[in-house]
Amino acid sequence: MARNQQPWATRTARDRSDAPARGRLLDAAEAVFARRGYGPTTIADITAEAEVSRAGFYVYFASKEEIFRVLAVRVRDAFLAAQDVPGVDRDDAREICHASTAAFIAAYAQRLPLLRLLEQQAQLDDDVRALWEETQERPIHRSARYIRRLVAEGRAAPVADPLSVARAVGGMSIEFARLAAADPRTYDAAVRDVTAMFLHLLGVDPQR
Repeated sequence: MARNQQPWATRTARDRSDAPARGRLLDAAEAVFARRGYGPTTIADITAEAEVSRAGFYVYFASKEEIFRVLAVRVRDAFLAAQDVPGVDRDDAREICHASTAAFIAAYAQRLPLLRLLEQQAQLDDDVRALWEETQERPIHRSARYIRRLVAEGRAAPVADPLSVARAVGGMSIEFARLAAADPRTYDAAVRDVTAMFLHLLGVDPQR
């Protein structure tokens, strides 16, 4: 890993657009929104950061509001993608729990400033509110479906209803992601601890 590179830096790289200028504008918008907040950010700030002309901005986006909504979609998709763990043994609940927890914490920590803005803007913009709710709820329901499958297969005995377990694990993952965002050195420990608690709530022996 390169010096000063955060441990999750390579985990959400697949959400870039095929159009280089559009991708630069989205990356620039995310950086500027995170740095300045929503209100003070202008299209001029975004185009300067991206080194794209104002006319170039309007090729892809109609307004600051639109590019922010597109970023909200990108965040939502990052969390859905975090539930996909290619190369992991699908029959190994321990491996699945560890990999999905690691990916979720990585995605949340990397995008924490934008997530805070999403939560704020959700109070003011119905479109952003819908995206924010999806970002929060869809990973939880997807996790609950996985837990139900484990139960049906006799591979888990959760301490509570699968949806409740999924919500508890989601909440823990978010809290530890915030800690990892503040201090990236805690990332590995966060993944280890949340995975252990996830397995405990599932009723799965972590050592087996």
